[in-house]
Amino acid sequence: MLARNANDYHNAASIQYGIPMSNANEKRQAGEAAIRYVEDGAIIGVGTGSTVAFFIDALADLKDRIQGAVSSSEQSTAQLKKLGIPVLDLNTAGPLTIYIDGADECDPHKRLIKGGGAALTREKIVAAASQKFVCIIDPSKRVDLLGKFPVPIEVIPMARSLIGREIVKRGGQPVWRDGVVTDNGNWIIDVHGWQITDPAALESELNQLPGIVTVGLFARRPADVVLIGEHEM
Repeated sequence: MLARNANDYHNAASIQYGIPMSNANEKRQAGEAAIRYVEDGAIIGVGTGSTVAFFIDALADLKDRIQGAVSSSEQSTAQLKKLGIPVLDLNTAGPLTIYIDGADECDPHKRLIKGGGAALTREKIVAAASQKFVCIIDPSKRVDLLGKFPVPIEVIPMARSLIGREIVKRGGQPVWRDGVVTDNGNWIIDVHGWQITDPAALESELNQLPGIVTVGLFARRPADVVLIGEHEM
């Protein structure tokens, strides 16, 4: 199994696999546009990543109108707290009205690849606990078929080689994201070489393999709304 250093992961994926580098202005537009879905008195599920960071900055202007936020990563938690937005525990918050998060890829059916920031497990948990999932992306993340961006899979460390062999059986190339430990203490394998025609079926199949914590396919529970820049898809 090949290993890629965490610090070079995003740039290497963009260059090697022809993924355009994202436009900061379009990320900002998407993050700020998501504010219109925030209701007074709500607890907001908040994802992770560069586009979400713009949303969190915009959310700070509404912090006196919401109860707080449930965060999917330590990175987002730190930003929320710095801006004075209360961070709540999902177990005490209960069902959430809305979850705002980005994606590494999005197909025409609003099915996603997520996990470039290694927060996929908590992101999937918060998304499942939310009534509406609003995905915010820039145009470079829009694809016709998922799989150009490698599919992240969070694994129990002792299962890394086992899962790597299972991925090879399924036609993928597993690359260990060397140096990355998730907020849950696990490792990430990025799967290259898949063209995913049925992402929900692949997600379900991979979920059955012992040692996999979470698959970075968000297809069984796709986004409800996708904002590309400031425009709804």
